[in-house]
Amino acid sequence: MPNTISIVIPVKNEAKNIRLCIESWINQSVPVEKIVVIDSGSTDGTIEILNRYRQVELIEIEQDNFNHGTTRNTAIQRVTTDLVLLTVGDGRAADNQVLERMCNVMRSEDVAGVCGHQIVAHERDKNPVRWFRPQSTPVVCFHQFDSAQEFDCSSPEKKKLAGSWDNVIALYRTKILREMIPFKTITYGEDSQWAVDALRAGHKLAYHPAARVYHYHQEDSHIAYKRTITSLYLRDHFFGHFPLKKPGAFKPTIVTAKILAKTPNLTVAEKCRWFLYNLQQIKAERQAVRDYVAARHKGQDSIHELHNRCVGRPFKVAA
Repeated sequence: MPNTISIVIPVKNEAKNIRLCIESWINQSVPVEKIVVIDSGSTDGTIEILNRYRQVELIEIEQDNFNHGTTRNTAIQRVTTDLVLLTVGDGRAADNQVLERMCNVMRSEDVAGVCGHQIVAHERDKNPVRWFRPQSTPVVCFHQFDSAQEFDCSSPEKKKLAGSWDNVIALYRTKILREMIPFKTITYGEDSQWAVDALRAGHKLAYHPAARVYHYHQEDSHIAYKRTITSLYLRDHFFGHFPLKKPGAFKPTIVTAKILAKTPNLTVAEKCRWFLYNLQQIKAERQAVRDYVAARHKGQDSIHELHNRCVGRPFKVAA
């Protein structure tokens, strides 16, 4: 097993979360050589907190210079270890063996990287419907293609399954990430873009659902709508994967009610509040899918117009 690991975390104004994040990684069963944090203009005390940790190497950049791809590349240039973990400042390792599980997968020299799994903690300020409730034993999955043509000719579902990479928790071979397939200059979705590039180049990627990180964003219906549109746009762009029909609301509403009814330690008032909250989420996500399907039927210009209206800028990718 490679015994040298670094961590890269881009941050901005994460004073509320950064202590738990850093401490969850420095207390892993596998030692971390250093944590490179690249900050793009924090003003809330994040930098002062980070300066308390001897393991942290801090890079500060201007807010206007932030890019999801190139900012991470800048931090990775400071890494000299065999492996580098990418994560975020408002996430934290679910236990102290996350890195060990991921490193065990990297024993196979042909694996370019391993991606973990985001989960939601059982905490009362977080949507109980999203709380992590494992349904099966986690199994590591591998994906590899013999050529770029094989990847390009695969079904959208197969490409989506192989390329749904996630930099909230992803471990890379540093040499591949820095010297062979760096992140591209991109509006967002740098992780999926990297996975597509790696798969088309013939690299093997692994997904380890037992390597978990707590990560959660509370969303109002407006944000839920925009998130769904951008998710659909990325899946369509990278994999040609898109919804074939408009979704119904009845089934997710019933599922939501059942989950909340069975959730202990919540008052009736809390269950009612979360039920109404989730109804708004379901409505927003359903409307987003309907709007995306309608735009796709009209053509690419309509898709781009819908995306740009939600995000506020065009989606761009550069080498």
